[in-house]
Amino acid sequence: MKITDVETLYLRQPQVKEQCDSGQDALIVKVTTDAGITGLGEVDSSPLAVKGAIEGPFSHTVTSGLREIIRGEDPFETEYLWHKMYRANIYAGRRGIGIHAMSGIDMALWDIKGKALGLPVWKLLGGGFHKKLRCYASSLFGSTPQATHDLARRFRDRGFSAVKFGWAPMGRDAKTDVDLVRQGRRGLGDDADLLIDAGLVWDAKTALQRARAFEEFNIFWLEEPLSPDDYEGYRKLSEATSIRIAAGEEESNRFSFLELMDKGKIDVVQIDLTRCGGFTEAMKIASLAQDRGLVVANHGFTTYINVTAALHFLNSIPNALIVEFVAEEETTLREKITQQRLRAEDGYLRIPDAPGLGIDLDEEGVRRFRVA
Repeated sequence: MKITDVETLYLRQPQVKEQCDSGQDALIVKVTTDAGITGLGEVDSSPLAVKGAIEGPFSHTVTSGLREIIRGEDPFETEYLWHKMYRANIYAGRRGIGIHAMSGIDMALWDIKGKALGLPVWKLLGGGFHKKLRCYASSLFGSTPQATHDLARRFRDRGFSAVKFGWAPMGRDAKTDVDLVRQGRRGLGDDADLLIDAGLVWDAKTALQRARAFEEFNIFWLEEPLSPDDYEGYRKLSEATSIRIAAGEEESNRFSFLELMDKGKIDVVQIDLTRCGGFTEAMKIASLAQDRGLVVANHGFTTYINVTAALHFLNSIPNALIVEFVAEEETTLREKITQQRLRAEDGYLRIPDAPGLGIDLDEEGVRRFRVA
């Protein structure tokens, strides 16, 4: 079997709000083979920059469009192809966009392998730790503390035992920050887990003040309170609070994750398969976390392709903690572009068992949202 082509599909809602919601557009990667098997991947990044990184031409030996690097290769050779892509784009792609682009391709290659062998990806990865995984309803904060309370109540009533709120208006001022968490806890009740995503809004001193203020609300973790490069700030914060500190969604391969783990001393390693280098790199990152006694959660605020991939990944590692799951079903793009639509049952997601990723595009939805 040989790879014949790599294609990117840029999908976008007609209206995109100015808010931290990466589910309003999507970049899907399709890898086709001469055996008639097509693999799917996704990249959560700057869509057109990734499109260029994949579909661009050869420039020179350490800067090339990734399609040119893997066309004609055997899709089963995922480790070799990962390193071939990395080496052939090392000038421009050691971090960020280049690794993001590799992520979507790597995901699609594992999808091809699973389809060819008739096995789910988690089985190819050697997994089998779970039949289902606990998930948390992931949401932006309401526009006010009261609106956050109402959202929390709604998610609790839908059966979720864990709910996360994040980003604006967190960071406006101390009173608003505390009120948002207080009302989230009131709406959720005392018998469920409340997760808080600060959205990169504070310096280390402020983050420590907030962490201490949030302790009375018994939050499950405090996510991304600092700039991702502030490793010293993360260390000070992690060592000074009993609250779990979570981070990692901004990172793009195991070297930057090592900085967060070893210098930043974070507690929860958040891995996004569409950014970190796909399954091939994510498994290495999870092993490094396991060696350090750290737990792993996914990051995924985009489509069901990302969430499905995360379920395969988390089922393949011993240190999986919980699954991020965007529970707002009215999001137009997410609900329209895949044939499968994931639903939580009593706060859990079932592990896929179909060959490959086990998720397929809805071609009508793709045509509707594709940007020419």
